[in-house]
Amino acid sequence: MEPGEDFDEWFLSRLPRVIRLAHRITGNQTLAEDVAAEAFARAFARWRRVGTLAYRDAWVLRVASNVAIDAMRQRPVPHEFAELGPIDGADAAALRATLVSALTMLSKGEREAVVLRYLADLSEDDVAAALRVKPGTVKSDLHRGVASLREQLGRELEQIG
Repeated sequence: MEPGEDFDEWFLSRLPRVIRLAHRITGNQTLAEDVAAEAFARAFARWRRVGTLAYRDAWVLRVASNVAIDAMRQRPVPHEFAELGPIDGADAAALRATLVSALTMLSKGEREAVVLRYLADLSEDDVAAALRVKPGTVKSDLHRGVASLREQLGRELEQIG
């Protein structure tokens, strides 16, 4: 922890990034704010331990991604994509729900690695630190996770980025 940095400072400086990640997963600003609040509430409850972690930013992003995915599981999920063309708001919501559904089919390690690397935009080393695994494990989980997503979602996934 930075000298003199307390929970309030850390919370205020990291809140926008956590909301952005949650919004990428949920597509809903209000839900994203609720997810961020829950993730920071969990960090606050464990601040003695979390506040000393070198990867506490990744920790809260990991918690937020898990809370967001859990929240999305509560929503109805379409099972197939329509052929991709210009995406309107309803199509974006369906696409997001389908992606979340596909993420839930991954192993926990694969899902967390994919979300932290590609949605939270952490480096592989930061993902490894957050998950307390070796960088090679992250690379393997990313490789398997992305391969599984491609298999589940088909070629449409390659057109999304």
